[in-house]
Amino acid sequence: MSATDAETRVLERPGEHQDELRLWLRLLTCTTMIEQEIRRRLRERFDVTLPRFDLMAQLDKRPEGMTLGELSRRMMVSNGNITALVERLVEVGLIRRETPARDRRATVVRLTEDGRRSFAVMAAAHGDWVAELFAGLDAEESRVLMGLLGRMKLSVRQATESPAP
Repeated sequence: MSATDAETRVLERPGEHQDELRLWLRLLTCTTMIEQEIRRRLRERFDVTLPRFDLMAQLDKRPEGMTLGELSRRMMVSNGNITALVERLVEVGLIRRETPARDRRATVVRLTEDGRRSFAVMAAAHGDWVAELFAGLDAEESRVLMGLLGRMKLSVRQATESPAP
């Protein structure tokens, strides 16, 4: 018996919403494949995890720094996860912790100069990798896909903001 992917199994089961389920599974598969490849490349080239890269990306957008709570909300992970990520990046000198004079209870983290330089190199490579992974689409296909995904994002937002039937 041959192995089948989830998208194919949906076709084998008659029922409602087949097209929507296949679309969802196709999006999930594409996202997973891209994420796995980016994770692999970050690990192999820079010895960094995707969550650490994402944390540095957040801090790169805010040179003045962010509190752990802000990082947690932006990255949609628990404070405990953020604390562990911050600890590791502080240990290797890529970010630093500061206690602002105006609120001694808060901790603000920001990229160090080494962190800023390291992230710039990683971000450039990351951009190249994403471009490489999407190279099979021409400019028109990319434009159409962006438009369709934008409409889908709006549809999901409307469905989640409306009360359930």
